[in-house]
Amino acid sequence: MTFEEAVSFIVNLVWSPALIVVCLSAGLLFSILTRFVQIRRFGEMIRLLFANDKSKQAGISSFQAFSMAISGRVGTGNIVGVATAIAFGGPGAIFWMWIIAFLGSGSALVESTLAQIYKVKEGGQYRGGPSYYIEKGLGCKSLSIAFAVSTILACGFLLPGLQSNGVASAFQSSFHISPFVSGLGIALVLGLVIIGGVKRIAGVAQIVAPFMAIGYMLIAFIIIFIHVDKIPSIFMLIFESAFGVHAVYGAILGNAIMMGVKRGIFSNEAGQGTGAIVAAAAKVSHPVKQGLVQAFSVYIDTLLVCTATALIILSTGMYNVFYGNGALLVENAPLLGNNYVHFTQTAINSDFPHFGNDFVSIALLFFVFTTLMAYYYYAETSVSYLFEKNKNRNVFIWLLRILIVIAVFFGAVKETNLAWKLGDIGVGLMAWINLAAIFLLFPKAIRSLKDYEKQKKEGKEPVFDPEKLNISNADLWENENNL
Repeated sequence: MTFEEAVSFIVNLVWSPALIVVCLSAGLLFSILTRFVQIRRFGEMIRLLFANDKSKQAGISSFQAFSMAISGRVGTGNIVGVATAIAFGGPGAIFWMWIIAFLGSGSALVESTLAQIYKVKEGGQYRGGPSYYIEKGLGCKSLSIAFAVSTILACGFLLPGLQSNGVASAFQSSFHISPFVSGLGIALVLGLVIIGGVKRIAGVAQIVAPFMAIGYMLIAFIIIFIHVDKIPSIFMLIFESAFGVHAVYGAILGNAIMMGVKRGIFSNEAGQGTGAIVAAAAKVSHPVKQGLVQAFSVYIDTLLVCTATALIILSTGMYNVFYGNGALLVENAPLLGNNYVHFTQTAINSDFPHFGNDFVSIALLFFVFTTLMAYYYYAETSVSYLFEKNKNRNVFIWLLRILIVIAVFFGAVKETNLAWKLGDIGVGLMAWINLAAIFLLFPKAIRSLKDYEKQKKEGKEPVFDPEKLNISNADLWENENNL
């Protein structure tokens, strides 16, 4: 068995239909139990986004945590991921991306609330996430270690290469810059930023993340406006192919669901656990505040940015769709190998000749760079967790910094399909462990939500008291409430 065959075997094992069912089931369960809080508290999500709790000196603001989460979520998946979803699942894959985003916002609220409940303070900043709530909430050290190792493996080695690969492919196409040069450039600049730690990462993210999203959406709205007459038929195509009604796409219905959910989770990270790591870094008076903010970030990623990319591609008709055996099912765009970023580039080029390649490449550079910063923070938090009491912890953190920079460079020069498969393994491993944990811990998040809403109804600014809610091992909250 070759290395690539082994990777494909692991991908099929990790991303079996069972994971798709678990992801959808978790989102549906949490949405029902929270009485679809993602709809009921939509206005509250936006208000909390710009709230700044000054009662604590450690941590970062809610907006900085949101920006870091958006940095992690808005990346290659929003441009290249959407294109691959359409290529192998047809237009119907977009519908299933919407579904996993809507339901996944419920999962994001639960995992982010849990991350806040069980966060700790280290070196003047907050840390938390699945490893922490698995250990403190479930008392299962072995599983918490497994998640930490999976996160370091995925975010420190597998996923960074996938992100830099997308930029390298785009820059080679647009500016004829070799992957070696673009990979080296990204790696060096990333190294300079991550040396500054979470404060510098958050500072860069809160400036770059909104800027990149607004710029990309502006171009998307212009293209959508140009083809506004096609939009109703495009939405009909998406809905029909999502359920196999459309004759052409009926044969790949299973692919539509699989690719929609897989690329949806890859993009918005809901249920994967990484968003919870960022959520724990924020300073808030009640865990649910950050849970609501993170639920909103899922909307921004998938329902806004991913949808914009899909409408650009579908409205211009610049895409190919492949059957399961690799045969071409629908041909619109020129066949350009496995670099699916070209779907988006040729789509924008069709309305703005020679502009699409350059614009997508630059947009992708910003998207990917901020995502790499978030990946580093996820991995650093996991290293910090594993070596919390080790006097050489800083040595391991520096080793991580060196290795992630190498992974970024290596990913830029390797083959595209292999990069996506390695990335899928990383996402799948984290999702399996995290979903198992939040299925067991969600009652504590639900109790916290009810407590938050009760205090809001009484006209109070919600303050968290874990003892009152019968939540144990929330040591940081107990200590700070007793100060």
